[in-house]
Formats: sequence, C-alpha cells, structure tokens
Amino acid sequence: MSNTPLTELTGEYVLDPAHTRIGFMARHAMVTKVRGHFKEFEGRAHLDGSDPAKSTVTLTIKTASIDTGNEQRDGHLRTNDFLDAPAFPEIVFASTGIEALGGDRYRLSGDLRIKEVSRPVSLDVEFDGSARDPYGNLRVGFEGSTAISRKDYGITWNAPLEGGGVLVGDRVTLEFDVSAIRQD
Repeated sequence: MSNTPLTELTGEYVLDPAHTRIGFMARHAMVTKVRGHFKEFEGRAHLDGSDPAKSTVTLTIKTASIDTGNEQRDGHLRTNDFLDAPAFPEIVFASTGIEALGGDRYRLSGDLRIKEVSRPVSLDVEFDGSARDPYGNLRVGFEGSTAISRKDYGITWNAPLEGGGVLVGDRVTLEFDVSAIRQD
C-alpha cells in the first residue's frame, strides 16, 4: 500500500475493467461452490479523502456477460429462471453511505437492483492502497464482499435433489476486487 494521504486521493475515478473482477459464488447440489464473474461492467466513484462519508459509488453490470466457465450453465443463468438478461440487461448498485470502520476498512451501503427488485445492501471493503502506474495514472484498489439471498430478488428457481436439499443454494456471495483510475 502507498503512503499517500487519503486527502490526496480525493477525486473522480472510473473502474478499470482490465484489472477489476466482479464475481460471485453460490452453492451447487449442496456439496460444492460454483464461482463466476461478470465480464462487462462500468463503475464510477467520487472519493472524498477528507470526509470518506461523502464518497459515492455507482456500478452497472451487464447481466448477459455472466461467466461461470460453463456455457450451458451460463445460458440458463441468463434466462428468466435467474437473471432474465433479455428483459433486465443490467444489475445496478448505487451507494447511499460509507462508514469508516477503522484502519483501511469501510462499510459501503447502497441499493442493489437485480431484475425489478431494489434492496438495500451493505458490504465491507478494504482499501488496498494507491499507486501511480507506468502511464502516470493514479490508481486505487479496494476489495470486499457481501452475501445476498437470491430469493429477495425474486430469483427462486430450483430443483429438488433425490437425497434431500436443492440444486442451487439461496445465498450468493458477491465479490469485488476493484482497481479504479482517477480522472484528472
């Protein structure tokens, strides 16, 4: 991590999609975890180093860009059983507050819209540092995660297993590894 004071990091930032991962993890068949990510997204942030609570974040994810490494599964996830990508092409997050937790840890609160449902969520994030890249861009890095219930967003499709339980778990962990570039 750099020793750059937070006050010097104040500014407008955009996510660098080549160095950012927006991922997820869910239980499959009650015995394993399936991980995936979204290949297309864009995000902006206003960082206020003097008063982090005044910072804001927006993120828009293209639902059709879901990738679990299995095209058949990805195709199913794009249908109305799950994300319904044709009818709802975007997942949107807009922050409503940021709370400093101490050290480099923060709690980011906001509204997450999946399909037609918008619900409040909070995620704990850690500031990983800042650096000037070889092109002179000021970069900041954050990572964090949160868990949501897919049923809260009307995503209820499932299949019972012969021995009991269901094919797809309700809990989905969202994972964020973010690199953002200041726009001077």
